[in-house]
Amino acid sequence: MMAFKLKKFPKSSNTTLHVTGTALLFVSAAMLICAIIEGIDREGKKISNGATFIDLSGSVLPLLFASIICLIFGGIARVITKPGRLGQADIFSAVGGAWLFVSLFGALPYLFDGTFSYEGSSFLIQFADSLFESISGYSCTGSTVFGSHNPIESHGSGILLYRQLTQWVGGMGIVVLVVTVLPSLRASGLGLISAEAPGPESDRLASRVVDTARKFWKIYCVLTICIGIALFTAGMSVYDAVAHALTTASTGGFSTRDSSIGFWDSPTIEMVLILGMILGGSSFALHWRMTKEYRIVHLKDPEFRSYLGLMSASTLAITWILTSNGLEINEALRSAAFNVVTLGTSTGFSNATGAGSNGDFSSWVSGPQILLFIFLVFGGCTGSTSGGVKIFRLQIGASHALRSIRKFRRPRGVFPVFHGSKVINESLVQRIAGFIAVYAILVVAGTLTLTALDTDIVTALSGVISALGNMGPALGDAGPTASFADAYSTPSRMVLAFLMLVGRLEIFPMLLMVVAPYRGVKHRLRATKHVY
Repeated sequence: MMAFKLKKFPKSSNTTLHVTGTALLFVSAAMLICAIIEGIDREGKKISNGATFIDLSGSVLPLLFASIICLIFGGIARVITKPGRLGQADIFSAVGGAWLFVSLFGALPYLFDGTFSYEGSSFLIQFADSLFESISGYSCTGSTVFGSHNPIESHGSGILLYRQLTQWVGGMGIVVLVVTVLPSLRASGLGLISAEAPGPESDRLASRVVDTARKFWKIYCVLTICIGIALFTAGMSVYDAVAHALTTASTGGFSTRDSSIGFWDSPTIEMVLILGMILGGSSFALHWRMTKEYRIVHLKDPEFRSYLGLMSASTLAITWILTSNGLEINEALRSAAFNVVTLGTSTGFSNATGAGSNGDFSSWVSGPQILLFIFLVFGGCTGSTSGGVKIFRLQIGASHALRSIRKFRRPRGVFPVFHGSKVINESLVQRIAGFIAVYAILVVAGTLTLTALDTDIVTALSGVISALGNMGPALGDAGPTASFADAYSTPSRMVLAFLMLVGRLEIFPMLLMVVAPYRGVKHRLRATKHVY
């Protein structure tokens, strides 16, 4: 008998497609889970009404079709490629490309389901809204195009749970999830993680990168479960508790209700969420150290102390201003604390119909709104699921500015930048200064673009900062109870969607992801010239 050997299929070295393909497989699994839950929910309703057949109506088939498409494309990309050696530009390209493709494929369930199909909406608008909601979900921004014309609660449990899951998957990071299951990325995994969720330095909790990624996800899962149990105990249904635990741990802010957290009008639920949001906006490296050392280590960290201090001081200041304008002290404190934390952690929940109907900060006097506007900028701690510029960068930026002033007086003096008792490396100081400069340029450019697209200056400026910080609500016409479909035109929403991705990857990976393709084309053109 003759023995035949099957040749292995030659795989091309393409880390971007390899990471993207693996990420799409996770997205496919999430869609399938939501399709099953939608089917079970609809089947249960049919049985309670006396019917016994399987119900595939609602969002079951759209979720299944989207899951199959992601499975096919993700599987092909995963099989025909393998990780290659990565330079810095290639790392940015891999991370930015993975997020871009996941956001595009993530819009399919909304598009197939006709989620944003309402009177007067063309296919182009439906696609734009589906893409906006997908990017807002995966980037954990929380801005939404649902509104009075298209209520959230008019849709099935499956599509709404998928919407919540997009934020949970994006919260810890799609690439961190991929690195968790791909030991083949151990050589470049730390660079990929740092590009997706950069901080003052790469936090390695274990000797191997894969183990580090797994530890982050383990903490993330435990935090989500604890929040879910607490919300259920506080009075939410199982479905709502799970759904809101997903978007609290991820500091995303999507809700299954049109009135968000205000639907329950419960101080107990709000207290649970406040604690959950604070933990989600804190460094997960600190959480891991706490579990290893069996003691609270957070208060020794200068960034965490500033994080709590700023939110506490702002809460007291806003409470005082609101009480001075005639609000009862308990209502003022409740409204101030919830809104400061939800914006300070970039979550974006709203209790606008709760707290004695005083939770809508867009209706407050200008003083509290200015304080909340500051929170739209800085966000939470580095190494967290929170968005924004981050407390650490603001601390270093302020220290660097102070040093520049001191150098005017003593030009030859040497003034290191400190973070707590630690001296910060000069190269890191320069990178942070560059980041803040690019951030300011993007804010100005985005605001000018939105105002040119017929948006008023307050709504445009706050919307751009909200998108870059992945905050969710903004000021002006885009407050906590507003729909972005009403506040911004379709072209403006696409600009904001791009800024959400830029902000989620902290600017540089998305802006530099085009460098690797550019270099490839440049090298090919040079090679062609040499041939001729």
